[in-house]
Amino acid sequence: MVEEARLNPYEVAIEQFRKAADMLELDTSMRRILEKPRRELTVSVPVKMDDGSIEVFTGFRVQHNTARGPAKGGIRYSPNVTLDEVRALAMWMTWKCALVGLPFGGAKGGVICDPLNMSQTELENLTRRYTFEISIIIGPESDVPAPDMYTNAQTMAWIMDTYSMQRGYCVPAIVTGKPLDIGGSLGREKATGRGCMLMARELYRRLGKSLNGATVAVQGFGNVGSNAAMLLQDEGCKILAISDVAGGIYNSHGLDAYKAADHVARTGSVKDFPDSEPISQEELLELDCDILIPAAVENVITKQNAKKIRAKAIIEGANGPTTPEASTILFERGIIEVPDILANAGGVTVSYFEWVQDVQALLWSEKRVNEKLEEVLTESFGQVWELAHEKNVSLRTAAYLLAVSRVARAIKTRGVYP
Repeated sequence: MVEEARLNPYEVAIEQFRKAADMLELDTSMRRILEKPRRELTVSVPVKMDDGSIEVFTGFRVQHNTARGPAKGGIRYSPNVTLDEVRALAMWMTWKCALVGLPFGGAKGGVICDPLNMSQTELENLTRRYTFEISIIIGPESDVPAPDMYTNAQTMAWIMDTYSMQRGYCVPAIVTGKPLDIGGSLGREKATGRGCMLMARELYRRLGKSLNGATVAVQGFGNVGSNAAMLLQDEGCKILAISDVAGGIYNSHGLDAYKAADHVARTGSVKDFPDSEPISQEELLELDCDILIPAAVENVITKQNAKKIRAKAIIEGANGPTTPEASTILFERGIIEVPDILANAGGVTVSYFEWVQDVQALLWSEKRVNEKLEEVLTESFGQVWELAHEKNVSLRTAAYLLAVSRVARAIKTRGVYP
């Protein structure tokens, strides 16, 4: 077991993979291939700051596996980005794409910076130079970036423009999560949050229940958490608590997720939202509720707090929010986890739809995007659910068995060059 005191995300990802590899009885050669990223790029990113000084940032782009298709994965800006974190996220993207049947492999990128203390001009300069540095390995048929933590549609527009200027013609399929005006897809902004809602709804359907009246706590009220909360509220759920980096809020009678999102847009935080009381991140995670959605960062549910979790189900909006030891504890306690590689796959699924639209130069309606998203995710949930019950394992284990086996088959079918 990975020692939770360290909580290295790459070691967590490796442990999750090895558990599936053992159950699948993968041979040593296949394990060696799948444990290692195919390609890693570390770049220095010099940026002219507003005061005229030059700051040099460090950026990464990791491609874990491309046996099933081009690499796919977001780019995050954070002072806490590490190469091991990016490695882990790239591996999780490989499994996520395979699980929901997308013809993509996994990648991830990141830049060590503090975006909250950078101007729009500095962020644009950073993005354009980072794009130039990683342009040797990205491309619409090789590696397609997308937004992630502290990056957004505008960031993707800068990447698309920079890459296109280098090529001498417009290349909209180089990134997904773009603004609609330059080849983005309808439904993309809410896709990950919508996926969380769909997985909660599908779970409740399988349990013979209705979401109407279910109580929900959401840790992380960014794009994923806020949209998940609003869409679950539309399904009749009561949102008891939400939180962001500045803290959390709680109301036993329920919070209006739409009004909370408006409050955040005006003030930058959920703090001081009317008719709410403060709640800590720890208290939110341990709240007595029907559904808990960790939608912030990795490793927030650990062996230290897993025994205190009182939610009946966990829908993982974030990547890697639960450690392996914590997952075991939750499964033994009968708490159902819909794992990240399924629960938050709505984003990459609609990213795939956007890529397809760009390649075909054809715009889909939002209705078609949402219908196709629901079709893909509900079918994938059904496969995971059936395997979990057949093998008497957790949904996470079943999801990994399906995903890893699909990637392994693709590698075996293609063979090893030369």
